[in-house]
Formats: sequence, C-alpha cells, structure tokens
Amino acid sequence: MQQDAGRAGALLTIDLGAIRSNYRLLQNKLDGALCGAAVKADAYGLGVLPVSQALVAEGCRHLFVAHLEEAIAVRPHVPETVAIYVMHGAPRGYEPEFIEHRCIPVLNSREQIAAWSSLAAARQSALPAIMQFDTGMSRMGLSGQEVQGLLADTDALRGIDVRYLMSHLACAEDQAHPMNQKQLAAFKALRAQFPGCGASLANSSGIFLGAEFHFDLARPGAALYGVAPVAGAANPMQAVVRLQGAIIQTRELAPGTGVGYSLTWQSAQPSRIATVAVGYADGWLRSLSNRGVAHIAGVEAPMVGNVSMDTITLDVSQVPLEHLQAGSLVDLISANNTVDQVAARAGTIGYEILTSLGARYQRRYVGEVT
Repeated sequence: MQQDAGRAGALLTIDLGAIRSNYRLLQNKLDGALCGAAVKADAYGLGVLPVSQALVAEGCRHLFVAHLEEAIAVRPHVPETVAIYVMHGAPRGYEPEFIEHRCIPVLNSREQIAAWSSLAAARQSALPAIMQFDTGMSRMGLSGQEVQGLLADTDALRGIDVRYLMSHLACAEDQAHPMNQKQLAAFKALRAQFPGCGASLANSSGIFLGAEFHFDLARPGAALYGVAPVAGAANPMQAVVRLQGAIIQTRELAPGTGVGYSLTWQSAQPSRIATVAVGYADGWLRSLSNRGVAHIAGVEAPMVGNVSMDTITLDVSQVPLEHLQAGSLVDLISANNTVDQVAARAGTIGYEILTSLGARYQRRYVGEVT
C-alpha cells in the first residue's frame, strides 16, 4: 500500500531491524569484546526509546548518552540490567540524581572525581563510574599530568568503583592516520597504571581499526544508524532511514524564470518545478540549495533554488506526470541517495544529517520489537 505523509508533509521511515542487523555485525567484529551503543541526541535523531529497546532486544547491555536528562528519559524503558552511562559526567550538585535514576557518570575531571568520591563517602558505599582519559583529542577527560596527580593522591578514588577506563579516538575513520596509533599507545600506557579496570576505546570507526583497539567494551554510534564507518571504503552497514517529502504543487516555467528566495536559479529552458514540503525547519540543510537531489520513480530530480524554511523546489522536467500529483512522495534519503551522499552534497557529515532530522516528520518504524 502506498504510504503518505499524513498531516506532516513528509514521512521518515526508520528500520529498527536494520539497526539490529548493524549491531550484530559490529558485535561479531569485536570477537569477544562487548558492544555497547551510543544513543545520545535522541539516538542520533531517530528516537531514543524505540532504538534503545531494539538494541536491548538484540543483546546490548551498555547504553551511552551525553546528558543526565537523556539518561532519565531512557531509564524506565530498559531493564535494570542495562547500564546507562552519561558521558558528560554529573553536573555539579546533581550527583545524587545519578543514584536515584540508576545511571553511571563518565568522570572527566578531578572536580567530577572529587564530587563522586564525596557522594560515595556520604552514602558509605562504593559508586560505579567510568573514568575518561584525554589521549590527544583535547576535548574531555583527564590529561596525562592530571592522571599523575590522581595517582599521587591515594584517597582521590576512594569509594569509586571504576568499571571502565575510556578515551575517544579523534581520527578513526581515516585508518591510515598516525593519530590512531599515538592514541592507542597513550591509552595503553595510562591503562597500565590502573590494573584490574576494564577499558573502552573504540567508537564505530575504531571497531574497524582491528582487535588491538577493541579492549573490553566498544561504543559504536553512527555505524548503527547506517553511516559509513571507514572513509573511502564501501559501507558495510545497512541503511536505516528513508526520508520522503510530499509534493505540494507543480508549475510550468518559461525560460529565464527564477525560483526561490534570491532567485539563485533560473530556468534555461521550459521546465517543470515541484514544490515539496520539507525545509530547513525540518533539518534539510540550507547548504543543499542548488546542490541536493531527490529521486522520483527512479528519476533523479535536482534541487533548484534556495532551501526555504518549509519547502524545497525540484526540477522535475524529466519525471513522468503521473508521479507528480499533489501528495505524491519523493525520496530525499534512500538507497539511491544515502545519508553519506546527502552529507557530501551539503558539505557536512552523516552525523549532522541524522541529528538534524526534524520533529515535524510523520515517523514510521518498521522491524519493530514485539
């Protein structure tokens, strides 16, 4: 049966079965290490509750979010056996809420460590945590110097049950980048100073760097959602999303007619234009103006004119008229125009395309967990 966009103007289909298949592929590549999942940013824009439940059904027991609020939203919907880690750590003054909502902080600084240790002392019980090292990304985590200070303070980790030591790879999608080996060496050296702790280094792309990067727990994100994990290589992941926009109307243009704000495109010949109900308010980036494409009945239709808040315009001169009725759907993200291909045309990365997908779409989940 032909799907329509209902009241929304566009239909976003999310394949939970493909997410589960991608998780299995990544878990199998780990050859014994555990496979967690990054479900931050609403599972990269795809819906954190259905995605988390699909991953848990596939066997995932380690979920990573960015903020405490994200953890609180997920906690009631997954089993207690599933650990939820908050990568930004505990905001100052909110440490007790981690206990209340049964989630685990990633400790990134001496201040966060001190606050978590203090809470453990007040509760007279050991509290679980991940401790993060900065091995060269210069973003979050303890520097080598801070680690030495931590080791010199015999009470610094009192009351903290360090489940994993963690760092994040800066350049893993480029397998030949020398930073990968530099970070691996730095992580191994730091880890050696904390015997008995588990270790987690690999993100999606890190899994494909080989077993030396796998350690005990990997934290894939984008690859689960269909983004290619290795730059320049064939994508082994299944596509997860399909975005279709509804045609509002079509019009015939004489040569030399401008289209859209600022009239950045003019027809060179008689043309047919379709206006589609997707715009930058829906996360369809303005940088796709005069660069993006859609597909209609197997025909590529160039995006012409500037992306507007609520609409885009397509040159559909080559598309048969029977496929251009009001309400007909055009493919914006599909097997013919993947997330990575859309990102390349927009001058960005697949992560931004996914996390920008707006709230106005009608969402349809297939391969749902029953």
